Amino acid sequence: MEKIIFQLEPLTCPSCIKKIETVLQRTAGVESAKVMFNSSKVKVELNEAEVKVEKLKVTLEKLGYSVLSMKVS
Repeated sequence: MEKIIFQLEPLTCPSCIKKIETVLQRTAGVESAKVMFNSSKVKVELNEAEVKVEKLKVTLEKLGYSVLSMKVS
């Protein structure tokens, strides 16, 4: 299990939270996804064997959110 934190550009609406969490949690290999609205961060726990971090970054960008940085822990 790998954990990654995506830093996004500032989020402007609370409905963004549900949209991001729903799409990421439906992605195969993602165990959990949690959006922290105030800090514009997305914490994701994933199985690296099933889904690559780059795919999640592309998914976020397709939803319209620019990824400023990623931190793997």
